[in-house]
Amino acid sequence: MFSTVAVNGEVRRWEDLRLSDFSQGFFFGAGFFTTFRIEAGAPWFLARHLARLRSSLAAFPNAVRPPPAEWLDEAAVRETLRRCLHADAALGPGFRGVGKLSASDGRVLLTFRAHAPETERLHSEGRALDDWEPGAYRGGEPTLNHKGLAYFRQYACMERLCLLGNESGEVCELPTANVFFQLDGALITPPLSAPCLPGIVREVLLEVGRVGTRPIMERAVPFARLADVSACLFTNSAMLATGVPRLLGRPLPESLALASEVRALVGSAAARER
Repeated sequence: MFSTVAVNGEVRRWEDLRLSDFSQGFFFGAGFFTTFRIEAGAPWFLARHLARLRSSLAAFPNAVRPPPAEWLDEAAVRETLRRCLHADAALGPGFRGVGKLSASDGRVLLTFRAHAPETERLHSEGRALDDWEPGAYRGGEPTLNHKGLAYFRQYACMERLCLLGNESGEVCELPTANVFFQLDGALITPPLSAPCLPGIVREVLLEVGRVGTRPIMERAVPFARLADVSACLFTNSAMLATGVPRLLGRPLPESLALASEVRALVGSAAARER
């Protein structure tokens, strides 16, 4: 992570922050965050990320003290981002990487990190998904529709990158990504009630509505149907779309080409919204 950060629009240094200013979020995980891709200094889908963050804060008004509304305004966040990039030569106005907005304790904290070093390799080679936990979630659990600072459940599974499912034997998501399956002539992702996070790339793809001739839709995906899947990918705002060349031990050679096609769709959508 880079040393330059911002708190409620004020450019600061990470090492100068006080833990007491973020105690609600640090000690209780009472807050929310969102991570967004930055290319050539421009944030992707920032308005969508901020809308989701504001929605999460509004859903738990008595549990999380939100920052002043003006610091979650898109124009204000863009200006703060611009000032951070210009203030730090290690970032610079052409920065490529990931921004993170964390909201708790009446503050919004903006931090930065570089793209993961394995990004290009994962885009070209994909990532196998060979682990699963079919009863990890409860169907309809509302907190899992929000990206909370209490992230240990997902963090503990991050290295394994297992398919997380509910008590009904249906797929929900990955620890840090939404998942899509090519099944029955469509590209299908589990519904929010599964539950899963309303990921920004997921939202964009559902709005686009199709990839090639295949419609993109929400639908429950039982683990028992994974044997019928012909391709698979997972999405998040940092990596966009990663193909799954092997799913629970079964090769899926179409996945890498499908993920490449999806990344192009997301890139085009980002260009329209900038």
